[in-house]
Amino acid sequence: MSLKIGDKLPDFSLSDQDGKTRTSKQCKGKKLILFFYPKDDTPGCTAEACGFRDKYDLFKLFGAVVWGVSNDNQLSHKKFAEKNKLPFPLLCDENNSLRNKFGVPKVLGLLDGRVTYLVDSTGVIRHVFNDLLNSTKHVTTALQILEEIQ
Repeated sequence: MSLKIGDKLPDFSLSDQDGKTRTSKQCKGKKLILFFYPKDDTPGCTAEACGFRDKYDLFKLFGAVVWGVSNDNQLSHKKFAEKNKLPFPLLCDENNSLRNKFGVPKVLGLLDGRVTYLVDSTGVIRHVFNDLLNSTKHVTTALQILEEIQ
């Protein structure tokens, strides 16, 4: 079952590319952009992550934190983050526990989906954007919604 607008952010705890634990509780009182992407260092995922990187200061101005999630391991995330100078954490969801908790769909039953969730400062999901192919639209859509809920 997929999480949708109006649902509460579920509890979770995952390590990032530096081995630091990131939890849903750390987001209390902050807006969270949580973007699930299929795979480190693939063209679409690189474009998406770099899009969030390039607009990172704008997200901070809106009081939002940005976290990326895929089932790649810590080493893969670390290389991906360093290569692309990503200023935000990449969560290691190696057993897809968070992806499953959110109900992020697979495309054609094979490929991990690309879905971005915008969570407000009270922990409520305010927007869900699901588009595997248009990776950069995730960034512009997240910024539009942040502006609307300011």
